[in-house]
Amino acid sequence: MCSLPVSALPHLNAALNATCAVLLVSGYFMIRRRKVLAHKICMGSAFAVAVVFLASYLTYHYHVGSVSFGGTGWMRLVYFSLLTSHTILAVGIVPLALVTLSRALRGRFDRHVRIARWTLPLWLYVSVTGVIVYVTLYHLYGRA
Repeated sequence: MCSLPVSALPHLNAALNATCAVLLVSGYFMIRRRKVLAHKICMGSAFAVAVVFLASYLTYHYHVGSVSFGGTGWMRLVYFSLLTSHTILAVGIVPLALVTLSRALRGRFDRHVRIARWTLPLWLYVSVTGVIVYVTLYHLYGRA
């Protein structure tokens, strides 16, 4: 088994978030083109990537705790506004994604579509802002 040092986990997490975003967009385009199997594969893969992300994220923060933001002025306001919306929606997306997936797996496609219209943009926002938070914290203004 290959093990990564804890210090590599933020980079892995950003890659997982970016991968999830690509899979979500791909899955959306697949269902718009009526490619149901490709949609299922993309969305199932996005869910699997999100589960791996969550395990990696929790492992990292268990070992490291929080990482302080080093920016000042207007950038501090922008960062914490983005982080706050990202964090609140990240917590909310877990049950939303589970319900959306559950409805699809049970063949309740009418109900699946209704909730997926909310789940997709929120999940995509969480994935993309996760990458932005990573870049800002670890490459621009972080004190890792």
